[in-house]
Amino acid sequence: MTVLTSTQAHSIREALWAAEQRSGLRFAAYLGPAAGPCRHFAERLHAALGEEADTAVLLFLDPGRRSLEIVTGPRAGLRLTDHNCRLAAASMATALGAGDLVGGLVTGVWLLADLASRRG
Repeated sequence: MTVLTSTQAHSIREALWAAEQRSGLRFAAYLGPAAGPCRHFAERLHAALGEEADTAVLLFLDPGRRSLEIVTGPRAGLRLTDHNCRLAAASMATALGAGDLVGGLVTGVWLLADLASRRG
């Protein structure tokens, strides 16, 4: 189980908030183990956002499985294509590969918000 310091948690919350302000989409992140297959678990987390799921972007990271999933709702997906999500995942890879989970998540959130705001 990955335990974040209060500073790390604050950095992630701040990035999510700023991404929402910039793009108008709802951003969420989950850092921890998946219960079952990673993609299915990420999709369930995204669905749990309820009414906000339509415009939401969820970044899911399971460090133990070295798995990253980016799930977008239908309206968010109009502004963030699969290509955009692959680009964000690739940009996160260096930091994540070096063990910088927080830096990787923040990088991905910022890039996705930037890409979504260009298509808004």
